[in-house]
Amino acid sequence: MSALSREAAVSRVARLVKAVERETMPVPVREVWVYGDVALGLDPVERLDVYLTKDLLFHGDADREAEFEASHGVKGVGKTVSAAWADEHPDAIRANHSGHVAPEQCLAAHLLAPDEPVHLEVCNTGFENNVTQRLKGARARGAYEQILDPRGVCLWVDGTRSETAFEKLRAGDLVFPTLSDSLSMLGMDDEEAADAADALRAYRAEQEGMTVRGDVV
Repeated sequence: MSALSREAAVSRVARLVKAVERETMPVPVREVWVYGDVALGLDPVERLDVYLTKDLLFHGDADREAEFEASHGVKGVGKTVSAAWADEHPDAIRANHSGHVAPEQCLAAHLLAPDEPVHLEVCNTGFENNVTQRLKGARARGAYEQILDPRGVCLWVDGTRSETAFEKLRAGDLVFPTLSDSLSMLGMDDEEAADAADALRAYRAEQEGMTVRGDVV
């Protein structure tokens, strides 16, 4: 799938928000953000960047874990992701390399198609806090490609959709500084910010289809 027009990208994220609102999710979702190209009002949008803030599964069904491990070879269903969701979407159950169910991969399999030019970030903390945490880690390791672009827009939180944010996305009315300027505002000097912005853009340009990352802060 090629790049999306801005209108198509915003419509796609609106469908994703609708799914989060109305459908059973593998884990509770508290916030939906977009960042990067679509937040900047670019047209077309080369890749759609979506951020989900998830909560822990507090009311699971742990006694069904053994059942799903026997039927699907995956540990943790009923404890880490919802057994009710797994009953409805058995084909979307995904596990990590250790064979334990992976909430971020399950969310991606439920919400996205493999060929969509979408990157999904899933974390247990809000977007703004994770921007700061990822920046610290990336600087410490010199891994600037792991930075989370701070130019984000919250579209949905705790069941409430921001129609104003959607309207501004559709119109391309949001105004953000450049990526390097945004990173400078977060504490980088100008030279480091420029290097980091270049590294992040180069890494992003290499990505194809649907990609997903899960973080725990």
